[in-house]
Order: sequence, then C-alpha cells, then structure tokens
Amino acid sequence: MNIVISDPKSGKAFSKKTEEAVFLNRTIGEEVGLGLIGLTGYKAKITGGSDKQGFPMRKSLQGPGRKKMLLAGGIGFEPKRKGQRKRKSVRGDTISPETMQINVKVTTTGDKPLDEYFKKVEEAAPKEKEESAKERLVKKSLENVGNVEMAGDAKAAKGKVRK
Repeated sequence: MNIVISDPKSGKAFSKKTEEAVFLNRTIGEEVGLGLIGLTGYKAKITGGSDKQGFPMRKSLQGPGRKKMLLAGGIGFEPKRKGQRKRKSVRGDTISPETMQINVKVTTTGDKPLDEYFKKVEEAAPKEKEESAKERLVKKSLENVGNVEMAGDAKAAKGKVRK
C-alpha cells in the first residue's frame, strides 16, 4: 500500500510504501495517527485514494465497494463541455484491502520535520559511464575538427585514393 503524505505548510508531498494494509475501515475525512507508519506525533486527515485498478475513491459513495455512477464533475470525471455527464466507475469512501494508494494531509506535526523522515539517499561519487564505440568516434572527430595538419593530408589525398 502506498501512502502519499502532503504537508500543506511546506507544500511538499512524500510517499511511504507499506507491506501491510493500514487504516482499514477508515473513511475519507477521518483523522488518523501516522505513528503506525513510523511518523511519531503526526496526525493526518484522509483526503482520498485509489484501488488496485486505479479507480479513485469518492466521498459521496459510502462503503468500500466499486460502483458505476453518473458523474457531472468532481473526483473521477472532468467534464469537457458545460452540462456534460458520464457514467464512470469509482470506489467508495472506505479503505479496504483493495485500496492501493491513500492520500493524507498533515493536520498535526510531530517533533521532527517530514524532511528528516524522508531523506534522499545521495551517492558518494558519481560513476564514470562507459563510452560506446560510436561515442568514441564522435569525440575523436570533434577533437580533429580544428586540426590543420589532418586537413592538409586529406586535401592531398583527395582524388588519389581508389578502390
């Protein structure tokens, strides 16, 4: 399960993957403690999510099931024309084992900022990449562009080389 944690103060979002299903049977709009995923002191409000097939969770549909609804806009459908409606599949507002992504918004911060929990691993030294034969030839030809001696040799050999 992927949990996307948005911090409205910093404007950043962080992603946390968990193996076990957390926040089961919770609904959109509920406030949950993020201590279950290792963020002590943090509380967040569930704002949405999606299931294994990518169908979005919609607050207006109660329960964990998926259903086809006639939508005029909002989550799950963006109308292109005024008054357009369309029947689309959406997931209910309750988190179930089928839910693969949960979006939460931080309401109460903990002792440490979220940046410290989600530090990016930096490489010690960038690795030298190996050049292909084509890259070596291009590099060699670019080095020889300003070489006057080679230009004179090429001019002298022009027309004299025959197969």
